Amino acid sequence: MGNRRSIFLYPISIIWRIITDFRNFLYDLRILKSHKFDIPVICIGNLAAGGTGKTPHAEYLIDLLTENHFKVALLSRGYKRKTSGFLIAGPETNTRDIGDEPSQIHRKFRKIIVAVDVNRFRGISKILDIKPETDVIILDDGYQHRKITPGLSILLTEFDRPVYKDHILPYGNLRESIRNIKRSNIILITKSPEDISLTDQMAIEKKIKKSSDQNVYFTTFNYKDPSPLFNVFKFDPEQVKDPGRGIVLVTGIANPKPLYDYLKPGTAEIIHLQFADHHNFTLKDIEKINDAWKSLGTHSRYVFTTEKDAVRLSDFGNIEEPFRSSFFNIPVEIKFINNRKEEFDNLIIDYVRKNKRNN
Repeated sequence: MGNRRSIFLYPISIIWRIITDFRNFLYDLRILKSHKFDIPVICIGNLAAGGTGKTPHAEYLIDLLTENHFKVALLSRGYKRKTSGFLIAGPETNTRDIGDEPSQIHRKFRKIIVAVDVNRFRGISKILDIKPETDVIILDDGYQHRKITPGLSILLTEFDRPVYKDHILPYGNLRESIRNIKRSNIILITKSPEDISLTDQMAIEKKIKKSSDQNVYFTTFNYKDPSPLFNVFKFDPEQVKDPGRGIVLVTGIANPKPLYDYLKPGTAEIIHLQFADHHNFTLKDIEKINDAWKSLGTHSRYVFTTEKDAVRLSDFGNIEEPFRSSFFNIPVEIKFINNRKEEFDNLIIDYVRKNKRNN
C-alpha cells in the first residue's frame, strides 16, 4: 500500500526524513519560533502529498461555520499560481492569480475572505489588518507550516492509502514521518466505504491514533448530479444520467479512482483522460478531449470533470458547440459515517465560540 516508487529513491527518503525530523525537533524545542494568534485558527492538511479530498472538507468547514454566523477567512498557499505575495480573491481574480483550489472556493463562497500567501504568518496578519472583524481563519494545507501554531489541527488520510502504510517522499508519498500525527486534534479517514464495519473502524483508529485525546472520524464522498460547466440554456438532467451515455472523464487530481468507479457502472462507454494534479490545461489538451469525445460511439456524449478541474477548464469557454455544451462537472459533498456529523460539528463550533476575540 502507499505510492511506492523505485527502490533507488529509498536512500533519498531517508535523508528527507532526517531533515524533516530535525526541523520538527527544533520547533518542538521552541528553538524555531512558532506564532499563535488571538483568534481561532483551524488548520486542515495532510501528511501525504495530495489525494485526500482536502478541498471538499474545507468547504464543509466553511458551510458549517457560515451557517453558524461566523465571519470566515480561508488562507491558502495558492499552489501553482502565477502571482506572488499576499492576495485577496476578488471579482476579477482567476486560477492564475490565486490557484485552482482557492479559486474554486472563492466561486462557491462569495461572502467569505479567500486569500493566498506562501508566508502564512504574514497572510493571517494581513487578513486581520484588513478584516479585523474576522471570527475564524481556516489554514488550508498548513499542516507542515509550523511557523503558525493553530488552535485546532485536522489531519486527513485516505482509507485506501492510510499514512501508516506509506513511506516518506520520494520513495512514498509522505511529506514527513507518521509520528507527526501527534500534532493533530482531529483525524479524518476520507473516502471510506459507507458499509465499513465497526470492527474495521476500531482497527484503523488503533493504528492511527497517537494519543487518547485525538478524535477520529470516517467520511465518504457523496457525488451529486452533473452540473453544466458553461452556460447552457437547456439541458435534460435525466438524459445526462442516462446509462446509455458515453463519457470522456477528464481529471487533473491526485486520485481520480473514486470518481471513475462511481461513474463506470452507469455508463455505456467511458474514456478516462488523466492529467497530473493541478494540471494547467492547454489548447492542445482541449483538442485531445474533443477527439476523444468525437470517438464515443454512443448517442449521447459528455465530458465530465471534477469541480477543481472545472475551474481550470472554464478558461476555454469559447470552444464551439455542441462540444461546449457537453462539459459537466460533478459536485461532491462530505458525508460522515455512523451518524457522527453532529459530534464533529459541535466540536468545531465549540472551539470557535470559546476562542473568539470578543469572548
